[in-house]
Amino acid sequence: QVQVVESGGGLAQAGGSLRLSCAASGGSFSNYAMGWFRQAPGKEREFVAGITRSGSSTSYAESVRGRFTISRDGAKDTVYLQMSSLKPEDTAIYYCAAGRTGFLTISSYDYNYWGQGTQVTVSS
Repeated sequence: QVQVVESGGGLAQAGGSLRLSCAASGGSFSNYAMGWFRQAPGKEREFVAGITRSGSSTSYAESVRGRFTISRDGAKDTVYLQMSSLKPEDTAIYYCAAGRTGFLTISSYDYNYWGQGTQVTVSS
């Protein structure tokens, strides 16, 4: 069973940057597609970014495209979300997830293993 643990959240000012990390263990990291989702208070959980198991393809929500970058490091079994030009509306709990299919998908139902989340707060 794969475990994923997020880190790197915190408080940032609008226009600033943060980098989230997600460390995976307990499975073969290279077999899993990885995704980042977020959930703001009173809102549904939404897809933010995803990356295939090979790292060759990525996908982003329209709201973050051009500002966020997802990447993965197979040597460290870690996926990253570099967030730049942050906006107050980016405030949310950010979740990392691993998908057994290995294919890129924006649906939370296709991800099998989830972390506990890390809080990101962006002040104006």
